[in-house]
Amino acid sequence: MLRWMGITLVVLLALQMLAVVSVWQWQEEAFRQLVVERLVNQAPLALVGLLLMLVSVRLENLGRSRPPILWTICILSGLLAILLTASLPIAFGGDRILQEQADQQLGAKRAQLEQARRQSQDPALIEQLVRQGEATGQFPPDASAEQKQQAARTLVERQLAQLEQQVTQGEQSTAVAINQRRIAGTGGAIVLIVAFTLLCLGSVL
Repeated sequence: MLRWMGITLVVLLALQMLAVVSVWQWQEEAFRQLVVERLVNQAPLALVGLLLMLVSVRLENLGRSRPPILWTICILSGLLAILLTASLPIAFGGDRILQEQADQQLGAKRAQLEQARRQSQDPALIEQLVRQGEATGQFPPDASAEQKQQAARTLVERQLAQLEQQVTQGEQSTAVAINQRRIAGTGGAIVLIVAFTLLCLGSVL
């Protein structure tokens, strides 16, 4: 039973990878990243499956010679370790691309914020907002010129605060996304390489 459960998990990994590589577009960066992501995310299935197969074989052949299936486990483990090792440069490249895209987006938001800050210091902007408020009836009929200007300044400060909040949220979400990719993605691939290598050696030693 354990052996068949293990084989099932390995087959599931093969089917998941087949679904991706069936639309082969290796020249596209997005496709390469998808292949690596799918391999890293689904490789634990094969790891558990191969472990179950190994445990099943060990229990069934206590004290006897090694059956041929151990070599199958060794070959599959070694192959997955090699594939994950080969995927590391692609994963590192994806991390770099994601960082560059995030820096560009955050740079654009910061530039927009700085421009809004400079504009907020322009008296002409306050006067324009006052005229717009007067035209649309946003001010009370008895509001003084000073009150109208103060209301316009409050509006500008509120808009600046919203932009600052958007920049801060963008920085936080970007940091989380990049760290998650590096730790869970690239770091996970390294851990899996070690695990498959140990499994490969353990199956024949």
